[in-house]
Amino acid sequence: MRLLDTETLQLRTFVGDSIPKYAILSHTWEDEEVTLEDMKPGGDAINMKGYAKIEASAKLARSEGIDYIWIDTCCIDKSSSAELSEAINSMFSWYQRSEIC
Repeated sequence: MRLLDTETLQLRTFVGDSIPKYAILSHTWEDEEVTLEDMKPGGDAINMKGYAKIEASAKLARSEGIDYIWIDTCCIDKSSSAELSEAINSMFSWYQRSEIC
């Protein structure tokens, strides 16, 4: 599972039982949603409209004592059909295991 650090907004990957507490951003998609590719070094995330949503979510999660957030637009590699399929099949449990949505 790929999560965003709420302090640095850097992506981190966690597997198995090592997944920390996290919040989930449930949102409507709008223009200029930030993708995983946009979040990578050299990406244009910070200049996109959707980045404000990410910053606000991170700030809210931090205020609740949560160090990580999961956002579908930028935490899933949609260029990988295997990862996208796994994410779709796992999404219910990811929402269920989150601290807050």
